Amino acid sequence: MWRGCERPAASDVSDRSDSPLERSAIAMSEEKQSKSGSRLERKLAAGGFAVTAELGPPKSADADLIRNKAALLKDWVDAVNITDNQTAIVRVSSIGTGKLVHDMGLEPIIQVTCRDRNRLAIQADLLGAYLMGIRNVLCLTGDHQVFGNHPTARYVFDLDSVQLIAMVRDMRDRKVFACGDEIRNSKKAGIKEPRLFIGGAANPFGDPFEFRATRLEKKVRAGADFVQTQCIYDMERFDRWMKEVRARGLHRKCAILAGVTPLKSVGMARYMRDQVAGVTVPDCYVQRMAEASDPKAEGIAICVEQIRRLRAIEGVAGVHIMAIEWEEKVPEIVERAGLGTGG
Repeated sequence: MWRGCERPAASDVSDRSDSPLERSAIAMSEEKQSKSGSRLERKLAAGGFAVTAELGPPKSADADLIRNKAALLKDWVDAVNITDNQTAIVRVSSIGTGKLVHDMGLEPIIQVTCRDRNRLAIQADLLGAYLMGIRNVLCLTGDHQVFGNHPTARYVFDLDSVQLIAMVRDMRDRKVFACGDEIRNSKKAGIKEPRLFIGGAANPFGDPFEFRATRLEKKVRAGADFVQTQCIYDMERFDRWMKEVRARGLHRKCAILAGVTPLKSVGMARYMRDQVAGVTVPDCYVQRMAEASDPKAEGIAICVEQIRRLRAIEGVAGVHIMAIEWEEKVPEIVERAGLGTGG
């Protein structure tokens, strides 16, 4: 089982004769060198191959559904993405869900979109999330509301995703709000900034292709510590994108987690190929799903093959498994891909 998420305590790896004071000094030194102290950050900083998964909150106030999904993922991934009203459909908030899974011992990555909140509300939410123990944030523009269940809702888009990344970075590193004010209560109280590990999204498959690496570079310059990509089926195009990424040295400045989504049926394969913008599905996968006697098993086999190929690509620091409402298959995928020993 996936047991490699936790970093050994100083007392487990150092001389047992170390005093509590010395161990405390070591821990404080490590914290100062860390951007956030999150397990995901530590895993990537140590050169490990990270595994994250996605957890979609329910469309109701059903805490048990969240806990059940989290229990399926807890021992198998380094962190879990909590989506923020994905596809512009109302769900439990990413921060509320993130707090629930955090309390279960599963590290959350809360998604924050620009669609619904201005910079004032976003900064307040980030401060609140940090107080709740959340240490990872994924900055997204967000799906347009016309595609969701409130198409007449007023959008905000006060910021775009690049500006959002820069704002979170400035809160953490410069200790200032977007307006330039210091993050402090008073001159006597001192500064207490939210120390967050900052993520963004990357789509290697959009057109024009030559701008894809440039888009990533903007996010890296803005302050992205890691990115998670759109789900990958076209391995050749992804490999071409990674060559562009490596040529710019971006893989050394930002951890790249390659996205994968297991296929459940030939209908899903065709839909992803024909209807989902920014995703390319080669016909060979559609054919394999159509000819399979057990399409779900074939979809898992394809996903495992993809992870093994992605792991061999220079600059790929981990995978992000988006098993849409199929969380129970994540342990099987992780184990069969050979990631269950901590990568």
